[in-house]
Amino acid sequence: MAITAAMVKELREITGAGMMDAKKALTEVDGDMQAATDWLRTKGLATAAKKSGRVAAEGLIAVAVRDGKGVAVEVNSETDFVAKNEEFQNMVRKIADAALDADDVEALKKAQIDGKPVSDILTDAIAKIGENMSLRRMTVVEAPKVVTYVHNSVAQGMGAIGVLVGLEGGDDEIGRQIAMHVAATSPASLGQEDLDPAMIEHEKQVLTDQARESGKPDAVIEKMIEGRMKKFFEEVTLLGQKFVINPDLTVEAAAKEAGARITGFARVAVGEGIDKKEEDFAAEVAKTLGGA
Repeated sequence: MAITAAMVKELREITGAGMMDAKKALTEVDGDMQAATDWLRTKGLATAAKKSGRVAAEGLIAVAVRDGKGVAVEVNSETDFVAKNEEFQNMVRKIADAALDADDVEALKKAQIDGKPVSDILTDAIAKIGENMSLRRMTVVEAPKVVTYVHNSVAQGMGAIGVLVGLEGGDDEIGRQIAMHVAATSPASLGQEDLDPAMIEHEKQVLTDQARESGKPDAVIEKMIEGRMKKFFEEVTLLGQKFVINPDLTVEAAAKEAGARITGFARVAVGEGIDKKEEDFAAEVAKTLGGA
């Protein structure tokens, strides 16, 4: 029997199950709605999945380091209250530790903690705590030395913003200072060569349009743009920024003074970029099923 978008939508409304789980259930029982409902209940998906339509934009960032590898993991919940729950924090800590042996977030979801995949651990937590949760992303920094910093910490190694800084040379103190700087300024990249070319081109176009408003000759405008782009690079790249602890130095110069070279960094903040509106699941189902 062909499984239609309308059937998937109906089963979701009855059970609150996830879109793909609902489709799979209907496929397994050849489109029988009651049997599909029972199938979801048997699999324990209906209870947890009832929360899957609610937006999880709170939560925690957890950081962990081992043998030159640092990870920052974002696990989201619906409310900040859950982020303060000790049971939730313990789960996030274990997930961050497991991330040290994973290459990306998909591998992490399959990683085992106490004999159970991380994805299943999250499903169990959703059912127990009563809020939607998601393992949204993980970021890796590898270097001879990786230093971490957590802003608005609620427990050891976890909080609202997690920062990783990779160094060659230097010590933990300069690493921590640079990590705190990253948390405060949120640089777009390490250096000018790491910036998104589209971002550079957009900024250059805006500055060009502004300069032409002055009515000055092209040669003067070119010099104006050159100077403004230099300032732009100083403002958005970590190496070019003025060091918040000593604005007389750039971050690159401060690191060099401390005998260190910054090889990479990552800054991850809870919920950044999440649209807190409910998704249009009917449209999502139709798109996934190809308009069936």
